[in-house]
Formats: sequence, C-alpha cells, structure tokens
Amino acid sequence: MADVEKDEPSPAEDIVVTKYKMAGDMVNGLLKEVIEKCVDGASVLSICMFGDDRLLAETGKVFKKEKEMKKGIAFPTCVSVNNCICHFSPLRTDPDVTLKTGDLVKIDLGAHIDGFIAVVAHTLIVGASKDSPVDGRKADVILAAHNAVEVALRMVKPGAENNTVTDAIQKVAESYKCKPVEGMLSHQLKRHVIDGEKAIIQNPSETQKKEHEKCEFDVHEVYGIDVLVSSGEGKGREVETRTTVYKKKDFVYQLKMKASRLFLSEAEKKFGLMPFTLRLFDEEVKAKMGIVECAKHDLMQPFAVLYEKPGELVAQFKYTVILMPNGPLKITGLPFEAELYKSEHSVEDEDLKALLAQSASRKAAKKKKKKAGKAVQEQTEEADD
Repeated sequence: MADVEKDEPSPAEDIVVTKYKMAGDMVNGLLKEVIEKCVDGASVLSICMFGDDRLLAETGKVFKKEKEMKKGIAFPTCVSVNNCICHFSPLRTDPDVTLKTGDLVKIDLGAHIDGFIAVVAHTLIVGASKDSPVDGRKADVILAAHNAVEVALRMVKPGAENNTVTDAIQKVAESYKCKPVEGMLSHQLKRHVIDGEKAIIQNPSETQKKEHEKCEFDVHEVYGIDVLVSSGEGKGREVETRTTVYKKKDFVYQLKMKASRLFLSEAEKKFGLMPFTLRLFDEEVKAKMGIVECAKHDLMQPFAVLYEKPGELVAQFKYTVILMPNGPLKITGLPFEAELYKSEHSVEDEDLKALLAQSASRKAAKKKKKKAGKAVQEQTEEADD
C-alpha cells in the first residue's frame, strides 16, 4: 500500500496542480452560472440538471486527445433549500421544489480532470441585494458558516491537527448563536477519491469523538473544507425524500439481478468511484431498480438527503485547497458579499479575529497559481485544436 502511495501523482508536480486548477476554474465559473439561475419561481430540478449538463460540457472540452483520461462530474449539482441540509438533487419523477424570494439556498457541486477533484459549495438568499440586505437568523447562519470556513482555511496547513479546526469551527458558529451540523466531514481529496482517510469532523457526538481519528495535515495534500452551520440544534435527520446521490464502493460483489448488474456496469463506466445522481442515467426507472440491490449489498454508498427541524436554516460553504510548500492554494470558492448580510453578532474571540484578519494566501502561493493558470490556458488551447 505504501508503494502505491509513493507512485500516486501529487501536487509536487506542476501538471497535477494544473489539472486541479483547471477543475477549480471550471467549478467556480459554473457555480456563478448556477447562482444566476436561483431566482424567484425557479425549479430546483431544472437548476440541478443545468449544473450537471454544464459540468459535463466543460470537462469534455479539455484534453480531448487523451481518449483514456477520465474526467467529468466529481459531485453532482445539489440545491438544498432552507432547513434541507444537503444532497437534494431530485429525479425527473420526484416532487420538485420551487424557489421563492427570501429562500436560503445551498449549491454544492464538483468536477474532476484525470481524477483530480475540485469541489465547492455556496449559500445565497434569493432576491438579496445591497439595497435590501438580509438580517436576523438568515444573516447569522450565513455569516457563521462563512467565517467558520475562512478560519478553517487558515488553520488547515502542514503540521496542524484536525481537532484544532473542529474546535475553531464550533467557536465561530457559537459566536452567532448557531451550531455546526453534527458529524459532517471535510475530507482529504486524492486522485479518484473524494473521501480520503484524513478528515475534519464538526460538532462530533461523544461516540464520534472517540471514533474519529486524530491526524496532522501535510504538504502537498488536498482538502475539501466543508462547513455546514445550523440556526437550530445542528442534528440532521432523514425524512421521506428519496436519496438520489450515490458513490460506488471499491469492492466486488456478485449481484443476482440483471438490472442491477447493468446499472452497476454503467455506473462504473461513467463515474468510476465518483459520486453521481441517478438522474444522469439514460433510463431513470431502470436506475431506480438497479440501485436497490447495489445499496442493499453495500456496493453503493448513499448520500442521504438530510433535514434540520422545520423553520430552522442551514448554510454551507466549501473550498478546495492544496497545501503547497509556500502556502495554501485555494482553487474553489467565490468572493463573499459581506455587505448583503447584517447580524447583531460577530466573532468575539481575539485569536479567531486575528486569524480572520490574516490573508489566507501568501504572495508566493499566488505566483504558483499564476503559473498553473498559464499552464491551464495552454492545455485548453491545445485541447481545442
């Protein structure tokens, strides 16, 4: 296993940074497009379908000459509204959700190039503007989540430990009278692996505290820093909403039903070990049949749709960051419009305030980013020839 790790391409190589950066630039661009679709009267189903279509279209444009290279969706477009915590990406045959002014909307999506993953999540309020800023609990929960992810971004660095980040996220959320959603994980990202073994847990229960392994971050590692904060208790629960997002697990089992075998074969061919939505299969009905046996025998990991109590709100921000020797290279995440949110609360802890006042990116890291950006441009031009 150690030999495999040694042979694994890492961001120590410029081409790997380039591929991460390409995926990151795509994901940020597409996130902007999806945000523009989140208006009063919009259909969540249509927004999710639009996001996935664009992810496939954009990843399909690069490295065209390398026929064997895997690229595409690393996490399907999910649009979770108000008290829905995560993973809402309905099928065409499922009940849809229509957005309305004042809704709190979380967008979560990801792409990969050659197995190198860039994921992102962003929260917005439908209809919010500088002339009509958001206040109350909506502002509290969004500012709590955003400041928590910014603190985490500055703390995830070589030599630091995951538990210190867990504690800091908790403190930031509590300063806004909010709670991180229990048990949510920020995973290390590896090639073709969206849930690497190193992880940061937020708001762990006593059992989770005992089971969650302490780890230290290292140079050239990549993390999807994912923060979800609730205005309520921070406990997710499943209701009647269908799970539509799954990920193939890395082991073999001989399925009995032909429909299940065909589904598994198509899932492996299209998505490998990346998360996908059943909506992306040519025949949705057959996919719904095929997933049953696969999930029953633990071949597929479900990403359940979770909810807070009705009336509560959950905000989410997710960045992808590469731990370079000269500083963190943040490749996903959009600028935050702080002027849209007005809260009576703020971060009071002096250490956390000092951390937030620091720049999250060093000049040297920016140079590396520029270099990667130039390489991206060259690869894209070459791919389009």
